[in-house]
Amino acid sequence: MSKQFGPEYVRAIAPYQAGKPISEVAREFGLDEANIVKLASNENPFGVPESAKQAMAQAAAELGRYPDANGYELKLALSKRYDVPMEWITLGNGSNDILEIAAHAFVEAGQSIVYSQYSFAVYALATQGVGARHIAVPAKAHGHDLDAMAAAIQDDTRLVFIANPNNPTGTFVKGAEIEAFLKKVPSHVVVVLDEAYNEFLSKEDQYESAAWVKQYPNLLVSRTFSKAYGLAGLRVGFGLAQPGITEMMNRIRQPFNVNSLAQAAAIAALNDKDFLDKSAQNNAAGYQQFVEAFEQMGLEYVPSHGNFVLVKVGNDLAAGARVNLALLKQGVIVRPVGNYGLPEWLRVSIGLPQENAILIAALQKALAGTRAE
Repeated sequence: MSKQFGPEYVRAIAPYQAGKPISEVAREFGLDEANIVKLASNENPFGVPESAKQAMAQAAAELGRYPDANGYELKLALSKRYDVPMEWITLGNGSNDILEIAAHAFVEAGQSIVYSQYSFAVYALATQGVGARHIAVPAKAHGHDLDAMAAAIQDDTRLVFIANPNNPTGTFVKGAEIEAFLKKVPSHVVVVLDEAYNEFLSKEDQYESAAWVKQYPNLLVSRTFSKAYGLAGLRVGFGLAQPGITEMMNRIRQPFNVNSLAQAAAIAALNDKDFLDKSAQNNAAGYQQFVEAFEQMGLEYVPSHGNFVLVKVGNDLAAGARVNLALLKQGVIVRPVGNYGLPEWLRVSIGLPQENAILIAALQKALAGTRAE
């Protein structure tokens, strides 16, 4: 028997499964890449904003040199946008990096991390990655039960993850409920408020969590440029927190973790209000397009506050995988969520109107075919 390396809790990790890339589906099913629609990874269907492309073109001349390890210009832009000192900002290789850094910075092996059932898969992976104990609190209506999560905090709890809106279910907790939760959490427990989809919230749901950072020294707000800002391929995110948190995270953060092109593009995208508005408008219209179609098909779905919808495609435990395969054969990529304990469901990203229409037609065909089998 060959020697096993590393601790058992690392060997037990099931690696994160990303959405299938278009090229892989084309190879696997013999399809033309140009005819494949990907609605699997909650990406912005408009792609990279033109402002960011221009910024990257200018930054490309300096790619022979290392990026600014401290990200001064990007931090300055974020500081102005969120009205916090630059020293309160941590840059990440996507917000996923912020989540992982937090786990490594604040949790020892054997201590516990609290998160909700049906919440982002990386919370469980980050917990396992540091040898911590999982406290997965049962969901309420597919979303966070904050009262139960507060009650679940134990003496050895050092971190709580909250996704708002939540991925993969799209559920949302109002700002007043989150602030009430923060008041209950012991001061030694760091609360990570993961707001990857915040920019898609309607005006009546919006709140400013950056203001809470000034009030709660144990709060870390995580944001990303991957979704609404269209920079998923560049991997850039950030965290907002008081120095007691950011100083610890910068001890763990890898040097140069956000590259030069990503920093330049993020600054441009942050200030591109027209692109953000266009993305939000398309998302709201696409959500209605999906909801109307799902209701006509008699499909159950979870009301969403993100740029995706969780839809139930059958009543048996093989439904999600079966319908997903039928969609892939038609050149439509969505996200099965059996790994979240939701095997009857699929998560569908909101795309451009024509992409949404292709998904709806393909789903109707897939459901008709699988029901006939």
